[in-house]
Amino acid sequence: MTKEERHLWYDFLKGYSPSFRRQYVILEYIVDFFCPSARLAIELDGSQHYEPETALKDRLRTERIEEYGIEIVRYTNLDIQKRFDEVCEDIDERVKHILKQE
Repeated sequence: MTKEERHLWYDFLKGYSPSFRRQYVILEYIVDFFCPSARLAIELDGSQHYEPETALKDRLRTERIEEYGIEIVRYTNLDIQKRFDEVCEDIDERVKHILKQE
């Protein structure tokens, strides 16, 4: 895990309920974090994700996974470094919103 993934995992997601899994396999892809009960995947993107070829692969991967009813939300490493509390609040709101709809 990257430094930002460790921060998000150990300082928020590891003890979050409903539970998240890390490095979770969906189809032929591995997502950084996944909450099965909310069908929510979280990806943390470093600078390499802004290269045109990588950005295209990410978009196609996201579309394929979302075809299976899984929502993917992306945050940058900078989001984790500079806006950690806001990222955690956003994840919490998304999970609660998804579960409320069921």
